[in-house]
Amino acid sequence: MAAKRSRSRNSNTQSEPAPERSRKKRPARTAGGKRGSPQVLANASITAQEGYRERTEAGHRAAGRTPPSELSPSRTAGETRVVDEAIRSYIGPVTEDEKLLQAGSSRDDFTRTDPWRVMRITGEFIEGFDTLHDLQRGVSIFGSARTDPADPQYAAAEEVARLLAEAGFAIITGAGPGIMEAANKGARAGGGRSIGCNIELPFEQGANPYVDTLVNFRYFFVRKTMFIKYSNAFIIFPGGFGTLDEAFEALTLIQTGKIYQFPVIMFGRHYWAGLIRWLQSRVLGESKISAGDLDLILLTDDPHEAAHAVIEAWEAQRKG
Repeated sequence: MAAKRSRSRNSNTQSEPAPERSRKKRPARTAGGKRGSPQVLANASITAQEGYRERTEAGHRAAGRTPPSELSPSRTAGETRVVDEAIRSYIGPVTEDEKLLQAGSSRDDFTRTDPWRVMRITGEFIEGFDTLHDLQRGVSIFGSARTDPADPQYAAAEEVARLLAEAGFAIITGAGPGIMEAANKGARAGGGRSIGCNIELPFEQGANPYVDTLVNFRYFFVRKTMFIKYSNAFIIFPGGFGTLDEAFEALTLIQTGKIYQFPVIMFGRHYWAGLIRWLQSRVLGESKISAGDLDLILLTDDPHEAAHAVIEAWEAQRKG
């Protein structure tokens, strides 16, 4: 019996290895599960833009206002907006950001060329610097435009902005509804300066009524420079791609030593928990970031804690 088992083991050992199964090539799919193609990407772009508009309009309606995109445009003497449809085949007017990011044009009109746009960009920087030059202490607060005034996060954003305004900080937002409106409202309630940095979109976003100083931008990167330049901290409330963009922009600048003593506070532990777990298990787990990089993010659900972190960092900056 033992001999049989021995022979059986020997025969298995000497047999040729099974041929490897040919792996089926898996087509690339979107994060939503669709097979990737140029048409899917084009449709997704249109749907994304419509969704962004819908969320912004929902934020205005939740606050009891008619969205600016649904109001009849008022005539302004001497002002004309030319909509350039030549470079796209889908809905919506072309913004200056989109024109800038297109490949070179053969048009003869100098006002539609990149050198001309460089002058417009320079002018936009000058306008922003000129309007905000006297800001010594500012905090930018980001979050979803869709957040309803009845949402606890709206109340929390209003409260943290009020606390910071009372401590002498100006509050800077993207000027829209939702969390941005709550922050501007809190700034006004706290007797502080309430600033809105509005961006040109394919639809009229409009500024919330609690903004005291409004600066309009055509170019996202100019606007983002103002957020960083005139802020001593970012407070990131639950939001979407734009909110994440601002958060990771600040974290990258801190990580690379461009700014320091700059708190990035993610408000709402439950909302951000999945992202933090992914950063810990996947990004840190594969050594794409260092363990200390996670300490650049502060997590809280308490407006007083958030305000204290900002004030403490400001005091540390002054000592430094």
